Amino acid sequence: MKIAKNTICVWYDKDAEAAARFYAKTFPDSTVNAVHRAPSDYPSGKKGDVLTVDFTVAGVPCIGLNGGTAFTQSEAFSFQIATDDQEETDRYWNAIVGNGGQESVCGWCKDKWGVSWQITPRVLTEAMAAGGAEAKRAFDAMMEMKKIDVAAIEAARRS
Repeated sequence: MKIAKNTICVWYDKDAEAAARFYAKTFPDSTVNAVHRAPSDYPSGKKGDVLTVDFTVAGVPCIGLNGGTAFTQSEAFSFQIATDDQEETDRYWNAIVGNGGQESVCGWCKDKWGVSWQITPRVLTEAMAAGGAEAKRAFDAMMEMKKIDVAAIEAARRS
């Protein structure tokens, strides 16, 4: 397997493999490609512990690093997943939130490992790209939501 020139590295306390397997099960075009064990003891683990996991999320190559508690996740980094309809939006949102995650606002949620996700229906992205009054109406509607309501965004675009 060819190593990608640019790979996103996501820091986990100790559950990179579990997170990667959850993402692979949840999102299309997602896989766990390899699990690498530590060749010797390191500050947050022992020889033989899972150190890194090569995985893909929706076609994007990633490395999960079990680095311990020195750093934490923040909303400054998120995966943004474009959805085609409410059913797909609900499926991803419910998978993340229902697996120990938490809701936020404006289509954002966190998985149980603290990684932020934006579950973003394409209708919202299209409304924002349209600009002007249509974008403002869609934006104003979104600001009142946690999970994005596709029908409400579509209604805001038309009004």
